[in-house]
Amino acid sequence: MTDADLPAFFHNAENASRRGQRQALAWSRVRLVSAVVAAIGGAMTWTAFGASPGGALAMVAFAVALVVEILLWTQQPERDWYAGRAVAESIKTLAWRYAVAGAPFPADAARAEALYHDRVAEVVAEGEQRLSMEGDDPSPTQGMTALRAAPFEQRRTEYLEHRLKEQKDWYSARARHNRQRTLQWRIALIAGEVAAIVLAGVRTFSEWNVDMSGVLAAAVASGAAWLGTRRHSTLATSYSMAARELVLVRAKLVDADEASWGDVVAEAEKSMGREHRLWLASRPVES
Repeated sequence: MTDADLPAFFHNAENASRRGQRQALAWSRVRLVSAVVAAIGGAMTWTAFGASPGGALAMVAFAVALVVEILLWTQQPERDWYAGRAVAESIKTLAWRYAVAGAPFPADAARAEALYHDRVAEVVAEGEQRLSMEGDDPSPTQGMTALRAAPFEQRRTEYLEHRLKEQKDWYSARARHNRQRTLQWRIALIAGEVAAIVLAGVRTFSEWNVDMSGVLAAAVASGAAWLGTRRHSTLATSYSMAARELVLVRAKLVDADEASWGDVVAEAEKSMGREHRLWLASRPVES
């Protein structure tokens, strides 16, 4: 079973989350770049036709930053980002639990499908105020139903390969990516700070009047703010821990028999959900 076999509500929420993420990050970039451009305008001391081009540039940059700040405050695309991911992850875990007969949907449960409907409805109700849920059928998909009807060994193999392993590989890849980004940004910030010190010294001991050290200071501050927005260091740690935890859970899944399978699947899904809850908790959103 792949993501294509997951319910339509999952895809609706995932698409909404991606749109919110792209919008939130794009607007944040514009706001931070505007601050640097305003600093460049402030560093320009010459005049032309009785006006200051630098002052005009700074004014426009600050106006752009103001508009973007208002848009981020009023539209709050990060809410769609977080709400979409919360709904998508919740539906995904419910779908996999149901498909492989994990708790609370064991293979012999008479009301498993009805319970699945109820759980999905609860998740959708929590996110419908922020998300456009175009799907109208909460029933398990054909792929989910087929896997649920498969023998125990096949269900276990599918879960180990297409849920646990893929999720663990994703965590590992994201941990590496965020470690690399952390290193790159730290090097860039250090280089910017060193250059600012050098330019400040040049201005102090020479007749050069252009305040480029102020521009670099604004650039370093914007870079630090962006690094705080992306939280690369925190994500690298949390993803690494999640990947290690799934390695330990895999051993339990391999050793599980059909009687204990449902509870072990539930434990594995809770491990994946724990990383998601930490991710959400690290991103407070203003009301």
